Amino acid sequence: MTVITPDAGARTADQALRARARRVVPGGMWGHMSAARLPANYPQFFAKGQGCRLWDVDGREFIDFMCAYGPMITGYGDPVVDAAAQAQGAQGDLMNGPGAVMVDLAEALVDLIPHADWALFAKNGADATTTCVTLARAATQRRKVLVARGSYHGALPWCSPSLAGVTAEDRAHLVHFDYNDPASVAAAAAEAGPDLAAILVTAYQHNNRTDQALPTPEFAQAVRAACDAAGAALILDDVRAGFRLHLAGSWEPLGVRPDLSAFSKAIANGYPLAAVVGNDRYRDAAQAIFVTGSFWCGAAAMAAGLATLQQLKAQDAPARLTALGTRLRNGIDAQARSLGVALRQSGPPQMPLILFDGDDGRFERGNLFVAEALAHGVYLHPWHNMFLSTAHTDADIDQALAGIEPALAAVKRQFG
Repeated sequence: MTVITPDAGARTADQALRARARRVVPGGMWGHMSAARLPANYPQFFAKGQGCRLWDVDGREFIDFMCAYGPMITGYGDPVVDAAAQAQGAQGDLMNGPGAVMVDLAEALVDLIPHADWALFAKNGADATTTCVTLARAATQRRKVLVARGSYHGALPWCSPSLAGVTAEDRAHLVHFDYNDPASVAAAAAEAGPDLAAILVTAYQHNNRTDQALPTPEFAQAVRAACDAAGAALILDDVRAGFRLHLAGSWEPLGVRPDLSAFSKAIANGYPLAAVVGNDRYRDAAQAIFVTGSFWCGAAAMAAGLATLQQLKAQDAPARLTALGTRLRNGIDAQARSLGVALRQSGPPQMPLILFDGDDGRFERGNLFVAEALAHGVYLHPWHNMFLSTAHTDADIDQALAGIEPALAAVKRQFG
């Protein structure tokens, strides 16, 4: 892998594409994949992905720890998943109704996830979380939904982190609590009173720019108890963490099962797919509501989803990802101690986050660290949780650590 220093010359292809994009795309790029949110040396446009590696349009190669912000769980260009999607596409993808693979995939999810009696499909995580909320309101005939402060559930007006174009009415029936605070949950439920339809909670606390926190058993049990007492739905937003923490649902190890779960990201290894699964209490509501989309029944993505689930079971993906993430975390901790750099690693090891002591909202240490790592062929993020894939190997982790060490040394030199 070629090491490229931050000032190693113009990235002509990327810069040319950015200039063209600015003329025809507002701001040149929108949303969470905008490279304007990252240090200056980050590429905006990519040419190729294979396994756990990416190549930008200027030919730079990176070991990738973002996995397209989560979807690539078995790696870019997985031959098994791609072959399944291509075979289905050759027979028919988007048709007047779904292919038989939809039933196969629904059966696979119901068999895999203990709290699932049924499944329905969409395209994006926000499709799935919004469908869950709609289902809960239809089933309970109530309006209030409890959400944790700072949690991300999608990019729609009712849940978007941005207030641009959002009205107060869009969020009129949201009531907030603090993650991992059972007393806060109880207070929010009391505020909602008899109008409580659901409590919507992420698999773990993965708010951007802050230390991550796994759910405590006491918190998970308190959320379940509050829903049971009110006759409300417990909705698990498993869009980001689904299938990386546990194949049966991220809260299964806690012994707490939701009524409804939303999945997307890793469900089809990069093919556009989302799923809602639920128990039989919500089956009638799922038939009554009207949620749909012209592309929601694309059969190729469903075939990719079925192949992805089969791959994840065969690989024991959560255990493999945990081992890889622990190797990375332990290596970074050892390097930081040796160099005398104070940092914090939080969240599950298969979805790492690295923050530096002394950084404020400008993330000066974090930005320097990831820019230097990028120059050594390692693609990290300064304030968003990262992702591992089963395509990473021990050798990839060790090679990444070799690029991370000089990045930590650069932080030490500049900040002491």
